[in-house]
Amino acid sequence: MSGTEDRPGNGDGDHVDFRGSEIRGPVLGTGTQNNYHGMFRVPATLPHQVGVIPSRAGCFQDRAEAVRLRQALAGGGTTVVSSPGGVLAGGVLAGMGGVGKTQVAADYARTTWQAGKLDVLVWITASNATEAASGYAQAGMELLGAEPEGAAKAFLACLEPGPQERRWRWLVVLDDVADPADLNGLWPPVSPHGRTLVTTRRKDAALTNEGRRLIEVGLFTEDESVGYLTTALVTRDRTEPAEQLAALAGELGYLPLALSQAAAYLIDTGMDCPGYRALLTDRATKLADASPDVLPDGQTHTAAAAWAVSIERANSLKPVGLARPLLQLSAFLDPNGIPDTVLISPPAVTYLATRVGRDPDQVTPADVQRALRALYRLSLIDHTPTTPHQAVRVHQLIQRTVRDTLTPDQHDQIARTAADALLDAWPDIENDAALAQVLRANTTALTAHAENTLYLPEAHNVLYRAGSSLGGAGQVTAARDYFDLLTRTTTLRLGPDHPDTLSARHRFASWRGAAGDPAGAATTLAEVLDDRLRVSGPDHPATLSARNNVAHWSGEAGNPAIAAAAIAELLDDYMRVLGPDHPDTLSTRHNLAHWRGLAGDPAGAAAACAELLEDRLRVLGPDHPRTLTTRSNIASWRGRAGDPAAAAAAFAELLRDRLRVLGPDHPNTLIGRHNLAHWRGMAGDPAHAVAAFAQLLEDRLRVLGPDHPHTLSTWHSLASWRGLAGDAAGAAAACAELLEDRLRVLGSDHPNTLTTRNSLASWRGRAGDAAGAAIAFVELVDDCTRVLGPDHPDTLSTRRNLTYWQRRAEEGREGEVSVGG
Repeated sequence: MSGTEDRPGNGDGDHVDFRGSEIRGPVLGTGTQNNYHGMFRVPATLPHQVGVIPSRAGCFQDRAEAVRLRQALAGGGTTVVSSPGGVLAGGVLAGMGGVGKTQVAADYARTTWQAGKLDVLVWITASNATEAASGYAQAGMELLGAEPEGAAKAFLACLEPGPQERRWRWLVVLDDVADPADLNGLWPPVSPHGRTLVTTRRKDAALTNEGRRLIEVGLFTEDESVGYLTTALVTRDRTEPAEQLAALAGELGYLPLALSQAAAYLIDTGMDCPGYRALLTDRATKLADASPDVLPDGQTHTAAAAWAVSIERANSLKPVGLARPLLQLSAFLDPNGIPDTVLISPPAVTYLATRVGRDPDQVTPADVQRALRALYRLSLIDHTPTTPHQAVRVHQLIQRTVRDTLTPDQHDQIARTAADALLDAWPDIENDAALAQVLRANTTALTAHAENTLYLPEAHNVLYRAGSSLGGAGQVTAARDYFDLLTRTTTLRLGPDHPDTLSARHRFASWRGAAGDPAGAATTLAEVLDDRLRVSGPDHPATLSARNNVAHWSGEAGNPAIAAAAIAELLDDYMRVLGPDHPDTLSTRHNLAHWRGLAGDPAGAAAACAELLEDRLRVLGPDHPRTLTTRSNIASWRGRAGDPAAAAAAFAELLRDRLRVLGPDHPNTLIGRHNLAHWRGMAGDPAHAVAAFAQLLEDRLRVLGPDHPHTLSTWHSLASWRGLAGDAAGAAAACAELLEDRLRVLGSDHPNTLTTRNSLASWRGRAGDAAGAAIAFVELVDDCTRVLGPDHPDTLSTRRNLTYWQRRAEEGREGEVSVGG
């Protein structure tokens, strides 16, 4: 099929007769054109177009890619158009199906043709080698009057004429190239007089040989997406709220093809935007069911159909058969980034091996990486190994399409495999905050897609790991809310007495305490304990653990003596049930020493920890983290018992061992540095404490981030030691700044927020504003009484501070008061 488009200033053009040209080399295939042997052909008059440029899409968006394409082709050569995902030099338009590669190429071809900048324009749908050769043959017959057998070769030869031959200004567009190998021997020559433009879903290195430049066609921006939907609907007298259109665009991943088909569906069915969004989120609806009956803009297939072809081809690449199941596994995870370690984990590799009928040891991580590259080459994923935490990105609609093809059994198997893979990749100690956040995001995505699967026959451990990680990252309120939701979900799906439901309730209570409500935590845990006793019995480990945590949060709520008595009773039962050397028995001895010390016997706590250390050295060894923790507590209680110099020396020795065993960024190493700085200050060197806390703050900001409770605690200690080193005004200013962050992160009623208000008031008083300090303490006493209760130690301490500063304000002179830490 051939034809020309009218354009301004065409003129008749110069007629060039190539019938006498010598054709050298092998004759390319004749394609499927009609046989005109023996018929005289008159070469077409220039300018001439071969093939039909696809019609301009309705509501076409002028995009940044079009500008980049014009710049790339300004000096001639070849451009290959692609979608985002790699950095390649050369000249090809590439990308996943549906991003609008053909429309970008058509816009360039049409604009260049109508501007009178071309003598020859050839548009070929080159989805295989036969179609490419057939298109060249058609061009040779029309432009040269050549016989079909040699027409393709003749046409390619004329694109690179000899010194005395006429030079055309030409553009050859090879649309929808499926395999770079199809173009072997069929690439137009590199020429200063002509340009070649290729569109493809592939990103193979072969596409960018010989100086061809790659331009990747990406998704619409949010503004482009909303603009497209608005214009498409307005043409049919339809309007939708801008916020609804923006939400719809986001749910469609800003994919041009999906947006055009969504607009057509809205128009054809009369459905409003909220209704269509509900249809998309209905997991019983397949993506294909949300497409219009008649596709718009001359489209021949849905996005799902386009991707199905790409998946089939990727699965045929080496290692054969791995790409499809790997994409299926990725379809359950976070589209914004999947860590390499998840996809090469033993559970993932075992699943992939099963799908291709091999033993697990016959599929290696290298095979998985090659399968990822196969998916990347077909523009089904973005793969950037240089960012291992988010090495794989998959468009959300590709994920949806892949999940739509699964049977219920396949769905459940893959969801459980993804959960196993995440759990396997999760480090026991989260030194890398960025990785932990990505793993949590992937768990959130998996939970949304897996539905009931992660709760059958029991709740998967990755659900609990994600919540604990959230709290460990310092997001204690978010962790509390996470386990509150998990409790309600497990209650609904497993029943109120299921062990997993009780475990979720237990963790909710603990994070409730960490979020600032220790009394509420103790109450909730007492309720959990009652249920544990009824369901599991008094000697079950989960029951004993619940008793431990009831005691802990009772102590945190201001009753250390009650906590110590409860732990002493619990220790007897641990000794009876688990024996003296069980790790839980040793931990209970540790907790008993802790609460006895807080109840007023620091020397007894130090002695108890020293006895515990002997047993932990014998049972666990000198380098076990819990052994190191016991040494830390011995040092702290010695300091509290009145020997800060000994405490500082012990912490200095302990820090060397923690650096050797755990590394510099381990949370316990950072805690050790915090304690060492504190006790050196208490031993009489406040300037050293200030310098050490300043350095520690930098490291905690780097490792934990600015909002982690440990970071905020270090900031508080730095402010206090600045005051103790003689800069009361600087301490007050730092506390004022810290208070804003604690209010934002923890809320107004968290005990740590109240502590910061205490310190701020005290340092303002020491800086000379006794009256202001007294006023602040009046307000703080009311809040401590309301939040902590009138008899809580912190409430009593705040009352003493109020009395002191009221007296100092009346006397009109400064005094001293201990500053809360």
